[in-house]
Amino acid sequence: MPLDLAVVIPTLNEAANVGPLIERLRHTLREIEWEAIFVDDNSADGTAPALREIARTDPRIRVLQRIGREGLASACIEGMFATAAPYIAVMDADLQHDESILPLMYERIKTGKLDLVIASRVNEGGAGELAPGRVRLSGLGARLSRIVCKCDLNDPMSGFFIVNRHLLDEVANSLSGVGFKILLDIVASARAPLRFAEIPYRFRQRQRGESKLDLNVGLEYLELLLDKLLGRVIPLRFAMFVLVGAIGILVHLAVLAILYFVTRLGFLYSQAGATLAAMTFNYLVNNLTTFRDRRLRGLAILKGLLIFYAACSVGAVGNFAFAKFLFTAGLPWYMAAIPGAMVSSLWNFGVNTILTWRRNVHVIERRRVISSEAGQGNRATAPGSVPAP
Repeated sequence: MPLDLAVVIPTLNEAANVGPLIERLRHTLREIEWEAIFVDDNSADGTAPALREIARTDPRIRVLQRIGREGLASACIEGMFATAAPYIAVMDADLQHDESILPLMYERIKTGKLDLVIASRVNEGGAGELAPGRVRLSGLGARLSRIVCKCDLNDPMSGFFIVNRHLLDEVANSLSGVGFKILLDIVASARAPLRFAEIPYRFRQRQRGESKLDLNVGLEYLELLLDKLLGRVIPLRFAMFVLVGAIGILVHLAVLAILYFVTRLGFLYSQAGATLAAMTFNYLVNNLTTFRDRRLRGLAILKGLLIFYAACSVGAVGNFAFAKFLFTAGLPWYMAAIPGAMVSSLWNFGVNTILTWRRNVHVIERRRVISSEAGQGNRATAPGSVPAP
């Protein structure tokens, strides 16, 4: 029978949940030709081996185990393009999404010839067991999403939906793959108004495992919004780097004021201390946000800080020299300062991307950690699994 529906399920440490979820899918989708594609970010709890064991006797279960890559949105994208199904559902593995409405969602998108059907927590009865704090956070995210969305969704933060293959192919090259909100990524990437429907459901409480909601989720959501707003003009990482630098200027001024006016240090000493404080602030914040996917840890943080100091010091000298050249050439002070700052920013970003947060070093170190964690784990590839390098 032809394949009708693929269910893409990103996982990270969900070994306790995947078995019960598969049993629920088998019961719920018994009238539909389906497959489930689990995209696992190399979970430390043995999620991928547990899935491979199930896949040995059920060809509808497929496993993509990603090594050296992570992120919910990018996992969903890889899973969605790994299937030939005309309709692709996305849902979580934590059993909070009500799988029993999948047949209804499938019928709506198929018979209504829609682009998208969303399981909404916002419509009547939808919030269910969602905590009040999560409700408020989702509401804030929904309001922010309207900046980039081309349609008025009640729940653009939903992680439970079905998309038509035609829409997915249309937006493929525009997807950012940033953060956790793949639905918003798809909707914001669409070139034309979408035909969609929203179906309310009751959001369940997590019974096993740990929630992935933390500060990084919020940061990645803001990154996604920035990417959709500026991505075609300014690379997201550079925009983040400049934004951190702008905040660093405020840190510089605050420290300068404290050292000069409160501690009564001389101006040059105060300026030197403020410069060092701002550079340290910029480095630590960029390590946590701008270069989060290449984040330095342990002793590598200290080594990276020293490289960052050196690179930014050269950038500061270049800024001064270029600005002085333009000023002596007759340009007003502000017209001379802006190009100088731009040259410094480009230098700092480029050099630190290459030297401080080198991708190859990050991947090598992360794979060493993975190998250490895996220990005696079974690394064999069983039928039904596709290890992603």
